[in-house]
Amino acid sequence: MVGNQVVLRPLALADAEALFEAVGEDRSTYGFTPVPRSLDDAHEYIDAALRDAAAGHVVAFSVRRRVDETVVGTTRFLNLRWYFGRQFPDIVEIGGTWYSPQVQRTAVNTETKRLLLRLAFEDFGVGKVDLKTDARNTRSRKAIARLGATFEGVSHQAHPSYVDGEEGLLRDSAMFGIVREQWPDIDRHLERLLAR
Repeated sequence: MVGNQVVLRPLALADAEALFEAVGEDRSTYGFTPVPRSLDDAHEYIDAALRDAAAGHVVAFSVRRRVDETVVGTTRFLNLRWYFGRQFPDIVEIGGTWYSPQVQRTAVNTETKRLLLRLAFEDFGVGKVDLKTDARNTRSRKAIARLGATFEGVSHQAHPSYVDGEEGLLRDSAMFGIVREQWPDIDRHLERLLAR
């Protein structure tokens, strides 16, 4: 998928070095998000995503700057749910997203989400897209709300925590959603945000 600023490509093992380099030296913005800590870790990170993809659980992407094809992060569809026997899922979640500190708080996230939402609603024909984050992650919550997603509440002790020192513990998750009927208005909203 190609936007004005980003290109989303299927995540591949060949992306490991570039993905690890995208993390950068400063890890202070990744307190709630698992990112590769070494090149070997990057290979395992991608290998796990590809295994999940082969099992039909995720669709994983590398996020690249369009101008030079530099990998600046990753994202995916996960928690794919089929209820009506269609070829494509009826509900997907967008998650597993993180970006290089160089592109955080830029149009990269907005355009990436717009491309994913377009694929989900217009090509897959889903009825709903879910987004969730650690309930303590105010920065991520603001970014999701800025997209136009509806806050649906906090799901308590519902998902594994990725915070260092909380291995094996469950976290509260802030849950957001976008339903098919909202998509045309949200698409226009995202277009306006990207035009700024």
